Amino acid sequence: MTPSVSKEFSSRGGVAFDVCELQLADDVAAASVHRIGRRAYAVEAELIGFDGIPALQESMDEMRGQPLHWLGAIADGGRIAAFVAWQIPAGEDIVDIDRVCVDPEWFRCGLATRLIRCLLADLAPSGDVHVSTGADNSPAVALYESLGFSRIGTIEPVPGLRLAQFRLRRNQIGRVRAS
Repeated sequence: MTPSVSKEFSSRGGVAFDVCELQLADDVAAASVHRIGRRAYAVEAELIGFDGIPALQESMDEMRGQPLHWLGAIADGGRIAAFVAWQIPAGEDIVDIDRVCVDPEWFRCGLATRLIRCLLADLAPSGDVHVSTGADNSPAVALYESLGFSRIGTIEPVPGLRLAQFRLRRNQIGRVRAS
């Protein structure tokens, strides 16, 4: 079970946000997350020149069926502006970040950074962290590098889709250690 978290912060634009776990059993939350994911992945598809990103084809029911935990940045008025989804595979001490999405309306406000930092400090404070992004998605690559992730490789799971793979190595109390 994932511990609960609720934090408040202001973005670079001065807008107040709460960070809290999202429950996709709630239809409104699920619809918002699905919409934001599609909007964010459409931007990534444009950046990397590949429109076959699986999340762009995913139905809301398929998204809800993923074995993921969800953390969102909630703007004043209860509107979800960004989210991160992750899992910790059974029996492993690895945090697998599955997706980080910010509604394009809220790009460059520091939401992805805040969500990932909250995830790593409060909800998954130990274990190495893995994440992938489109190899040509320079904003995401810069984000992960700024947070201390090391690029460990590039794969091409399907023709035309190059993914940069990153790992953050941490010791058991959650501090970054040298790769």
